[in-house]
Amino acid sequence: MGNNLVSNDLAASRPAAVAHNPKFTFVLVKPTHYDDQGYPIQWYRSALPSNTLACMYSLAEDARRREVLGSGVEFEIDTYDETNRRVLPSRIIRDLKRRGGRALVGIVGVQSNQYPRAMDIARQFRAAGVQVCIGGFHVSGCIAMLPEMPSEMREAQAMGVSLFAGESEEHRLDEVLRDAWRGEMKPLYNFMDHLPSLEGEPAPILPRKHLARTTGHYSSIDLGRGCPYQCSFCTIINVQGRKSRFRTPDDLEQIIRENRKQGIDRFFITDDNFARNSDWEILLDRVIKLKDEGIHCGFTIQVDTLCHKIPNFIEKATKAGARRIFIGLENINPDNLIAAKKRQNKITEYRIMLQKWRAHGALTFAGYILGFPGDTKESILRDVEIIKRELPLDILEFFFLTPLPGSEDHKTLLKKGVWMDPDLNKYDLDHRVAHHAKMSDAEWEEAYRAAWESYYTPEHIRTILKRAAQIPNGRPKPITSTIMWFKLMIEQEGVHPLEGGAFRLKYRRDRRLGLPLESPLVFYPRYWGGIAVKAWKYSSFFLNTRRILNEVLKAPDRYAYSDLAIAPPKADEFEQLSLYHATSGGEAALARKKIGDDIRESVPAAAAE
Repeated sequence: MGNNLVSNDLAASRPAAVAHNPKFTFVLVKPTHYDDQGYPIQWYRSALPSNTLACMYSLAEDARRREVLGSGVEFEIDTYDETNRRVLPSRIIRDLKRRGGRALVGIVGVQSNQYPRAMDIARQFRAAGVQVCIGGFHVSGCIAMLPEMPSEMREAQAMGVSLFAGESEEHRLDEVLRDAWRGEMKPLYNFMDHLPSLEGEPAPILPRKHLARTTGHYSSIDLGRGCPYQCSFCTIINVQGRKSRFRTPDDLEQIIRENRKQGIDRFFITDDNFARNSDWEILLDRVIKLKDEGIHCGFTIQVDTLCHKIPNFIEKATKAGARRIFIGLENINPDNLIAAKKRQNKITEYRIMLQKWRAHGALTFAGYILGFPGDTKESILRDVEIIKRELPLDILEFFFLTPLPGSEDHKTLLKKGVWMDPDLNKYDLDHRVAHHAKMSDAEWEEAYRAAWESYYTPEHIRTILKRAAQIPNGRPKPITSTIMWFKLMIEQEGVHPLEGGAFRLKYRRDRRLGLPLESPLVFYPRYWGGIAVKAWKYSSFFLNTRRILNEVLKAPDRYAYSDLAIAPPKADEFEQLSLYHATSGGEAALARKKIGDDIRESVPAAAAE
């Protein structure tokens, strides 16, 4: 593992090179993954910034300030987010040779679907003798959950790539950097046995040049890590732990102020469930206090379906600037939720929760998983229609139930010897990678496509916009642009909207290792011709959707509109709605609610006696 960091030709002169050229370059790369044709999914402007890249950049800056490699070392940091910036190892290698000294390439935040791309990048650096370390959810999840290291990770170590499992705070990065400086990288850095505190750690901040490459000029924040729940499909609980750890209000204020200096005032809080942050109130109070100074921010947050039961949570979140709310709805069939250990989701609370967010002017997104054991193609499409009719959701996004490495589901299937697709590139929640007990492979894939088509019909788009336009603080215009984004990414770009961006970039020579290099006569006509066709379809859909929006906004009865989803709850709705009677386990969920209500009513009565 102690290879020369720039060139094999210099291996014999390592000590002299360090003595006469005390330079160190830390190259941070957040990889993308390949599309179905083998080209990296990359955009002129990507959708969201990488929070892992922001965390690692700040930790590296902190290490540089503390001179962890010694006071005489010139320490440089380069960063690449491959979703919006082309990574050319050959060019980076030439630059490292020009600079001289030592170097380490850290391929960070690598999810399972990004692992093949990370390996292809690593191979090129290793061929030139450059040290490489790969970390992220795939490595950490496999170390946490599997009895032995999987073959793709052993392959990385065999070609001299170091692996990092766990989180880099509490100066853990220092050890890696010092080993790289000495040319003595270890095969594995395993910190999974102790998850670090986040209090007082360097705040995740990226330079504006990175944030300007995203469509909304967003920055990101992780205010907490970990989750107390036990969902079997989730990797977070096994990588970040079931005990939540949090940043402080001072950390949050620093992040906001530093980004404001760069002209950035919109943030994506990447916490899997901000509502379960025990310090949510003091964090939001700090943001509200900053508003008194004229520092206004907008936030996107992720919450669970019981967040509305926390007193004042929705009120303070929206007052602080939370405008886009991601909700882990996951499914409307209680039997499916119980099977996946998602017991905290209660369908009897969905309508109240969504209506409360709506009343406070928030735009709601919900994730919905397809392929639970009880699902069929018919039941999936039935459930989508129930959601359209009875739940006041703005944006619904669909995912395949995926046994992600690092999850309990993956561990269970692996132990049983059940088939899972060997191509990690497909583990993006947008591809089927397993078989289903009730649906054929083709039926499951058809159900996934049909669910998107069913929800985003012109008729339902009009309904969503009518609901938004009906209240004074509704946001029909942002909802319209978001609907267009989701619809076009799925139908025209062939990627999940969360992986989308503005203007797809493809480079002929960046194709996945093992696939043939296409002829320029084939590649370029298809690429530019595809852009022309997509531009026409984009324009057509944009004009039609804008026409719907204008009709909705100009309707004389705009504020009188009502439908079942946005109407106030009625006394008999538990007896009338399909949400509770057509779903699998819905009536049992109602029975459990009734028992709970009876108990809560009996306690005050008993106390009064």
